[in-house]
Amino acid sequence: MKWICEVREMYPFGKGFNRFIPLLLLLIPMALYIVFYFGPSILTVIYSFTDVKNLPGSTYQFVGLDNYRELFFSGNSGERWRSIVNTLIFMFVVTIVQNGVALFIAVIINQRLKGDYFYRAVFFLPVVLGVAVVALIWGMMFDPLNGPVNRLYDALFGYQDMFFGSFTHAFGYIIFVQIWMYMGYSMLIFLAGLQSVPKDLYEAGHIDGTNKWQSFRHITFPLIAPSFTVNMLLSIIGAMSTFDIILATTDGRFNTRTMAYDVYKETFRGSLEMGLPSALSVIQFLIILLFVVVAVRQTRKREVEY
Repeated sequence: MKWICEVREMYPFGKGFNRFIPLLLLLIPMALYIVFYFGPSILTVIYSFTDVKNLPGSTYQFVGLDNYRELFFSGNSGERWRSIVNTLIFMFVVTIVQNGVALFIAVIINQRLKGDYFYRAVFFLPVVLGVAVVALIWGMMFDPLNGPVNRLYDALFGYQDMFFGSFTHAFGYIIFVQIWMYMGYSMLIFLAGLQSVPKDLYEAGHIDGTNKWQSFRHITFPLIAPSFTVNMLLSIIGAMSTFDIILATTDGRFNTRTMAYDVYKETFRGSLEMGLPSALSVIQFLIILLFVVVAVRQTRKREVEY
């Protein structure tokens, strides 16, 4: 009981009503969380089982799994399946390439290169530009008539492309832009992990005769596994939720639709039905949850403490 008395004496908010001050300070953020996040999420799940419409004062009734059946077994269900396949391709390619390139650049910058802070700023700059600016930049770069990339293609390969207007290549260019835009963020997380690795471990490995690849494989990578886990989660969630860059470049045309774009389109530019996009949002959440759980379990196995 003595330690309880000591803790009470150390409590910075005093006694009586003052003891509840921390709880009162948490009320506002908790209320904001419930009103703007948790509450709408629960309503989305409920709406997915109804025929609710986006009209003030409209009535609705529960329709069971009709919205889910319409998503996958109606006349235009083929478009839904293509959106799901596009979303999975987008997620896998962005997650693997973005983290691979980011880790490679982070390792190079961590070698204490001259002007390393400049390189950090350059690679991180696309993150702060915003989607509209990035879409404008690459829209001009990929201009099929006078764009510099098309001129380079023509000069080197005698080939010209339609870029964001191509049925076969538009989705690939969107993936490239997504990686270019957020690779700097992943790089900084990897760089923070690399700089936290004790130098003594590299010295001990050097004494034991390890080369650079062995040092990276057996020392660096296990110790930056938490950074890898964070980047994996951010990449998976970000890629599965991406619709803004698609909206700004192709507006979903040329076989570039994803689940997130379909949710946006059905909600704000489609019919007044809210049940269908709500059901699609629930499916999207479940897919994200599945991949996040699998990714966390696999990456946590490689994490070590030091």
